[in-house]
Amino acid sequence: MDIATIVGIIIGLASIFGGIFMAAAAANASMAGFISPSSFAIVFGGMVASVSVAFPLSDVMKLGAAMGAVFKGGKLKLGDVVDDAVEAADVGRKGVADLEKAVEGIRNPFFRDGVQMVVDGYSLDELTEILETRIEYREVREKTQAGLFKSMGTMAPAWGMIGTLIGLVIMLSGFGGEGGADSLGPGMSAALITTFYGAVFANLFFLPMSEKLDTRTSFTSTLQAMLVEASRLIHQKKHPLIVREKLNSFIPPKEWKAPE
Repeated sequence: MDIATIVGIIIGLASIFGGIFMAAAAANASMAGFISPSSFAIVFGGMVASVSVAFPLSDVMKLGAAMGAVFKGGKLKLGDVVDDAVEAADVGRKGVADLEKAVEGIRNPFFRDGVQMVVDGYSLDELTEILETRIEYREVREKTQAGLFKSMGTMAPAWGMIGTLIGLVIMLSGFGGEGGADSLGPGMSAALITTFYGAVFANLFFLPMSEKLDTRTSFTSTLQAMLVEASRLIHQKKHPLIVREKLNSFIPPKEWKAPE
């Protein structure tokens, strides 16, 4: 579980509701004015409708899985992966038979496949091309998810404005009737709630989720590029010290680990 995402959402919601409570208390007003099922339906329903038009249905149906990916945490450190690669390189220098026995013990599935290709006798160019193609199309898939959230973040305020316009039309249509002036304040308040909902959806949820997925994609691409290089070095039977130094180039110096 990604603690930063959860903490950020909790702080955001606490700030919003805390601000509403203090402002309402200062004005002797009720917080109930911020609860509007109709406004929520306009913003959320319209937003989902827009992304359904903009994206294939198969991508929209995976929206729940994409949200789950945002909240999924990861404690993986690149320095630990370097240690695993160095260990595999050390085994690989002993021979293919020893390397084959060590394949099942490799935790990262991408790296496991790369080492298995070494065992199976793939050429260096074939190994590199296959793994780099996997990276390329994984990025395409993950960027589609991030693009879905970004579109939702862009469309939410627009649907909030649409809801506001609907509320204003309804308010002004009854303005000339009996007691119309007294309904101006409450009517304007209700009309603005949809804009409020749209802004909250966009800036607390969907745009940050898009950025989170982009960050995750960049990290995974760095990790897998490092593992492609590790597989190449194992294929070339490079000394573990050389493997460590080359792979350390991919990670921040503070995560480097000296040879044991």
